[in-house]
Amino acid sequence: MRFYSGFLLQNESRFFRRWLKTDDFTLAGFSYGAILAFEEALRRRERIDRLQLFSPAFFPTKPEGFKRLQLKGFRRDPQAYREAFLRSCFAPCPPEAVETKADTEEDLKKLLEYPWPKVDLKTLTDRGIDIEVYLGGRDAVIDAAGAREHFLPYATVFYFKDANHFLQTNQGENE
Repeated sequence: MRFYSGFLLQNESRFFRRWLKTDDFTLAGFSYGAILAFEEALRRRERIDRLQLFSPAFFPTKPEGFKRLQLKGFRRDPQAYREAFLRSCFAPCPPEAVETKADTEEDLKKLLEYPWPKVDLKTLTDRGIDIEVYLGGRDAVIDAAGAREHFLPYATVFYFKDANHFLQTNQGENE
């Protein structure tokens, strides 16, 4: 199993331990890492049985003004942006300690503009890859309802209506 981390994060797979398949034929990713896992699945010719996408970075339904504002905020003060971003990932739960990394403005731009092409989702399912998408209904980062509708024809979608971006409920535990 290979796990791809989210934007500004590293080693956060512990939040998804309950659902992660750890066999040799699974690719998984969280948020921005879901994009990276998806792209790896498209490129890879070796056997892949399962692609697990945890709170995939889904912004096609967000207005361009929102995306410009995100990029402007990151450019102006990356540290303040990181802190606000992490708070929103955990909302409405209290933030937890996580390991971070220094992603770039280009990484942020890619995740904000990623289209999640339906033709590519179909390509993966036609190759026999089971796609699993995990979404929190109270996710303050992505458009979870839009993602649910987008992925439903191609994936098994697990929708936890009271969970945040890390799939936690108000009690701070994963669903």
